[in-house]
Amino acid sequence: MQPLVRVQGVSKYYPRVHRPGERLRAFAALLAGRQSREGAEVLHDISLEVLPGQSLGIIGENGAGKSTLLKVLTGVISPSRGSVEVNARVAALLELGAGFQPEFSGIDNVRMKAALLGMSSRELERKLDDILAFADIGDYVYEPVKHYSSGMVVRLGFAVVSASDPELLITDEVLAVGDESFQKKCIRWIESFLGRGNTLLMVSHSMYQVQKLCQRALWLEQGRAREFGDVFPVTQAYLAWHEEKNASESRFRREQQGAGGLYRVAGFSLPAHAAGEDVSIAAGSDLEAELVLYSPDGRPPVALFGLMRADGTPVYGVGSDFDGKAPDRVDERHFRYRIRFEHLPLLPGSYSIRGHAMDSAGLRLCDTAEIRFTVCGESRELGMVRLAHRWLTGQGHPE
Repeated sequence: MQPLVRVQGVSKYYPRVHRPGERLRAFAALLAGRQSREGAEVLHDISLEVLPGQSLGIIGENGAGKSTLLKVLTGVISPSRGSVEVNARVAALLELGAGFQPEFSGIDNVRMKAALLGMSSRELERKLDDILAFADIGDYVYEPVKHYSSGMVVRLGFAVVSASDPELLITDEVLAVGDESFQKKCIRWIESFLGRGNTLLMVSHSMYQVQKLCQRALWLEQGRAREFGDVFPVTQAYLAWHEEKNASESRFRREQQGAGGLYRVAGFSLPAHAAGEDVSIAAGSDLEAELVLYSPDGRPPVALFGLMRADGTPVYGVGSDFDGKAPDRVDERHFRYRIRFEHLPLLPGSYSIRGHAMDSAGLRLCDTAEIRFTVCGESRELGMVRLAHRWLTGQGHPE
């Protein structure tokens, strides 16, 4: 099958031109047909292919080169090296308000943008009511765009794009601006768009939206492709990496660990996995943890186990005193707790399990240890956990 988008060895370099001498050197390098030695390379050797009907999510931190790549794909800027081939009728929503004239009314901007997207006057008149209904900004459509909120600009731009019937839609964080109801409307339209065999390239910081709408994902880091492949492994790896960089979580772990507490974590492990290895478990399988606690006075500490999502959201916690569970005594000062979460109902994603040492009364948290793990699998379900359920027929009987 002929790729709809083919990117081969694309790099983008911006020379430094803040001072007269820098501008002169950059100009001399341009005349000599070589790259300036001063500046920043925002994309480096990016190669990918997108087939008709595929959807690709581009993820990464701010400044990773995501928006630059979209601009190269749409022809807004040219690559410094490499080639780009796009064989489709393209509609793009990049920077907020791009293509809109702020002094003109919304309706005038609709006509201009529709013409830029290749719609004839007759086609626009036939679809104008649908465009205005999709945008749903009321009489503001007759006001200058400079009076619009950012959400209203996105509504109007997306409404025109949705009516242009493109083969390839390229969006850059469009859904991050609109309100909840508009985001749902856009997602429904994109799902219908993809259902008709069209192709989507989108930049988003929402892993939920990427997983919901995209089949494949490209993770950019400092202008380089770090991972490219099926959406679930790539987004899960990105979330795990992001958790590693979360400074506040790191500070919390440093403050809670070590010899600061009288009762301490002497050992924390997942018996089915070797220490130090990347822990991956299949969705629905068991998770067993072992926590060894040190007691300075020989009294059994209280153990607390907690499951967290990669972004720090608590999922579940349980203490040994909740269930009246006594530990196994290892020696005079050490006590072992073991717990098994059977048929773990967590949805695929990145998580961590924490083991906490509390005093013998269960009132004071003294020490903490943590192990990160990934739940593997594919799922379109929402949230963090899978709840047992059964669909019912119209008469209320289970199927």
